[in-house]
Amino acid sequence: MRLLVTGGAGYIGSVMVERLVDLGHDVVVLDNLWRGHRGAVATGASFVEADLLDSAGTRQAVKDAAPEAVLHFAAATLVGESMTDPARYFGANTVGSHHLLLAMREANVAKIVFSSTAAVYGMPSRLPVEEGDEKRPINPYGQSKLMVEQMLEAHAAAYGLRFAALRYFNVAGATRVHGEDHDPETHAIPVALQTLLGKRERFSVFGTDYPTPDGTAIRDYVHVLDLADAHVAALERLDRSLGAMNLGTKDGFSVRQIVEGVERVTGRSLPVAYEGRRAGDPPSLVADSSLARSVLGWTPARSTLDEMIGSAWEWFQKHPGGYAG
Repeated sequence: MRLLVTGGAGYIGSVMVERLVDLGHDVVVLDNLWRGHRGAVATGASFVEADLLDSAGTRQAVKDAAPEAVLHFAAATLVGESMTDPARYFGANTVGSHHLLLAMREANVAKIVFSSTAAVYGMPSRLPVEEGDEKRPINPYGQSKLMVEQMLEAHAAAYGLRFAALRYFNVAGATRVHGEDHDPETHAIPVALQTLLGKRERFSVFGTDYPTPDGTAIRDYVHVLDLADAHVAALERLDRSLGAMNLGTKDGFSVRQIVEGVERVTGRSLPVAYEGRRAGDPPSLVADSSLARSVLGWTPARSTLDEMIGSAWEWFQKHPGGYAG
């Protein structure tokens, strides 16, 4: 297929493009390089530098790409930043997606796989969270993504758009070519690995008195390649609209397990600072992905803690300066 991948110069998007190229698809990457990297665009893919906030530019880019389907990863994704700069998030995520959908209609593109987030649930009243549970996002990031899901549903009802919205919490791991290179970096596993590489003094554990087995918070993690496989499976099934689906392992890992895993996999001692809880951090967030397993035939085969940490550690050692060197 000829495919357009927005945000294909970012972490998840670049792995997705690598996977699609390996599968023989003709891929065009659209990215504004705000937090993406030109060097992250997979070999074999075409690249268009464009911003979804530019409606005319987006229409032209989609028209020129003439894709059969779109995989939409382009977004602003930092929860904390969304609280201090909500306009950026409603702009980049909601308005940008609106422009993309308009461009797709104009170019007669009727299929899209959307990278959503479990942040649409906010503070779930039960765990593991299921797709039909109440959506009460507690930050502009989650709100902006939920608004996009609502737009997709409306476009599906009115115009026959066929879509899948894949919701996930935390993504980790790397391929041999693509890994995490964020500025700032906020994800637990790369922050821990950066600490081992001397880029940070210590790894902070926020809260040790949660009602969890070891007292630290639990989060759901999925290997980035497992995530890519789910997107491929959704793309292959868009003969009809699939709606929203969770991607997760259901059990998750605690922060203390991450610390132990990093030390086990790398053979190094991780300097840790134990601090108080952060406001708004729930004890546990894990997703029920039974629907994705049933509809997509998806199983997170690589999402063991050691494999996620090990692949990320290998990438960081080979790319100590990220994509810059």
